Amino acid sequence: MKMAVPVRRAVERMRAYHPPLEGRTNKLRLDFNENPIGCSPAVRRALAKLSSASISSYPEQETVRRRIARHFGVQPQELLLTNGTDEALSLVVNTFVESGDRVLLVEPTYAMYRFYSELADAKVASARYDAEMRFPWDEVLTVLKTAPRVFFLPNPNSPTGNLLAPEELRRILRASPRTMAVIDEAYFEFSGLTVIPWIRRYRNLIVTRTFSKTAGLAGLRLGCIFVHRELAAIMRKAQSPYPVNVAALAAAEAAIGDRQFIATTVREVRRGRQELERGLARLCVRCFPSAGNFVLVHFGARAKKVVAALERKGILLRDRSSDFGGEGYVRITLGTLAQTKRLLRELEKAL
Repeated sequence: MKMAVPVRRAVERMRAYHPPLEGRTNKLRLDFNENPIGCSPAVRRALAKLSSASISSYPEQETVRRRIARHFGVQPQELLLTNGTDEALSLVVNTFVESGDRVLLVEPTYAMYRFYSELADAKVASARYDAEMRFPWDEVLTVLKTAPRVFFLPNPNSPTGNLLAPEELRRILRASPRTMAVIDEAYFEFSGLTVIPWIRRYRNLIVTRTFSKTAGLAGLRLGCIFVHRELAAIMRKAQSPYPVNVAALAAAEAAIGDRQFIATTVREVRRGRQELERGLARLCVRCFPSAGNFVLVHFGARAKKVVAALERKGILLRDRSSDFGGEGYVRITLGTLAQTKRLLRELEKAL
C-alpha cells in the first residue's frame, strides 16, 4: 500500500515481533518466564486500597523511588523507575545511540535489544552462542575493540540460561570504556549475582532490573535502571515525566516489603528445576544448565509436535527453534513442584 506520509526506513526494515497477545488465560503458562505463583498477597491488598483520587491524578513517584532505592542499596539519584524493562532499554537507546551507531548483542537473547536498536537505525553487530551455549568471547572482544555505542548483555541470558562470573563482566567493562555496557539482571534473584554496586566505579555501566519475575508484577510493567548519578541525570532528560502508573508504584512498594514471598518463589523455582532436570534425564531429553527461572531444552525434530501436544493439554511452552536455525530448541519456564510434575506427566505422553 502506498503511504500518504513516508514511513521511516528503519521501521520499514524491521522484522515484526509477535508475542502471544491472547489465549493464555486459565492455562499453565510456562512460556514467558512469568511468576507461576502470582504476586504477593501484600500487593493485592495495596492495589485494593487505591483511592479514586489517586487513580484520577497523575502519579507521584518520588517517595516510592526513595524506598525502592533503599531496598536495593543505592541512592535515589542512582535509580530511574521505568515502564517495565522495555522502557529502560528504549531510554538507553534514546540517550546514547545515534542513527548509524553500532550496538552489540550476543544472540539468541531478549528480542527487544534488537528491536529498539533497529528502531533507532543503529547497526546491530551480533555474536552468537555455539551449540553448547558457550559465550563467544573472541567475537565479542573483537567487536568491543571498535567501541560500539552500547552492548546489551543479560546476565543470566535468556533463552540459553548461562551466567557470566564477576571477573568476566569486569573483563567486558575494561575492554571498551567507551561502550555503554547494559547488564540486564532480570533473573538476579535466581542467579544471586549482581553488579549494582559497581555503578559508582564504572561510568560505562548500566544495570537494569524488573519486577516481572520474582515479584510477579509483569501485568503492571515496572522496571529499574541503576547508573552513576551523573548519567542518571542525563537519562532523565530523555524520559517522560510520568513513566510509571500509580498501580505499579503501589504494587512495587508492597512487593519490596514482602521478602518472604520472594524467598518462596525462588525456593519453588529451584525445586521445580531439580524435578524437571531429573524428569528430562529419565526421558533422555537434553537440557542446558540455567541460572534463571527457565530451562532450555533440545527436542530436535520433535519440538513442534511436543509443543503443540502440550498446548492441547493446556500447557504452554516457548518454541525457540527459529532463534537457533530451526533446530528444535524449546524454553520451559520453571513452575512450582506440582506444576512441574504435571508438565512431566504430559510430556512423557507427548514423547
